[in-house]
Amino acid sequence: MPEAESRSEGREIGLVSHFYSHLGVGVIELEDGIQVGDKIRIKGATTDIEQTVESIQLNHEDVKEAAKGESVGIKIAGRVREHDRVYRI
Repeated sequence: MPEAESRSEGREIGLVSHFYSHLGVGVIELEDGIQVGDKIRIKGATTDIEQTVESIQLNHEDVKEAAKGESVGIKIAGRVREHDRVYRI
């Protein structure tokens, strides 16, 4: 059963490095590209959130996409924690 669960997580694209609870924004260190409209899953020890990326901020400016190696802010529909993994599903 764990094998099936891991397949449903999708492709890992990053790691949460910070969460601003008052803004509902997570900072994600990207290991792969991401774009507005992508469906993502954020998973950790106590986190499991699926959502569509509605906006991305890079250096405090709205962008439509971001590349591997960049650190971006994404509005998150829930609470996430540092070191939670981000997957494209």
